[in-house]
Amino acid sequence: MQWTLVVPLKPLAEAKSRLSDTAGDGLRPGLALAFAQDTVAAALECPAVRDVVVVTNDALAARELAALGAGIVPDLPRGGLNAALTHAAATVGSARRAASVAALNADLPALRPAELAHVLETAAEFPRAFLADAAAVGTTLLAASQGRELRPFFGPASRLRHRASGAVELGLDAVDSVRQDVDTGEDLRAALALGVGPRTAAVAARLLIPEQ
Repeated sequence: MQWTLVVPLKPLAEAKSRLSDTAGDGLRPGLALAFAQDTVAAALECPAVRDVVVVTNDALAARELAALGAGIVPDLPRGGLNAALTHAAATVGSARRAASVAALNADLPALRPAELAHVLETAAEFPRAFLADAAAVGTTLLAASQGRELRPFFGPASRLRHRASGAVELGLDAVDSVRQDVDTGEDLRAALALGVGPRTAAVAARLLIPEQ
């Protein structure tokens, strides 16, 4: 099964506010873009991925991610993350009948194509499935196979919300790179320990990241 990934991205100036103790306002937008670039580049290398569509209203991010090979869908609802994902999934679904669509976080800079392939291949066994983040509280991937409705419930406690919605939680080992999103300085340290992509590595080298 081949998947279309939908990757949501806030305007860069608003992204990653919880990293303010690690990256100042001058660096945070570039760091958020680097996360997204490394995420999209790795996803496009995954054999289970047919294409990647980024839903964003940020002109710079749209240009840079399109240059990597991603499609761009504007966030027309402007109603938050779940509204953006629902809109993008519907746009993809209308263009590709019975498409298998997965929402993937844009802040997975350590993403490994082989690990993503394992997650998607397992998700294909279920109508809807999700992968919890490294903290076991949030969600990094939500999949809806063969034209089924995505029904995203990202946000606080999204792991419990997706489980309550009927999506199957994927209890997979050895997929740390797909679980390790980055919201805080501690998350960034964990991603760096896994090994991040080149764009994130270049920006992170300019940061003063305190040891734990």
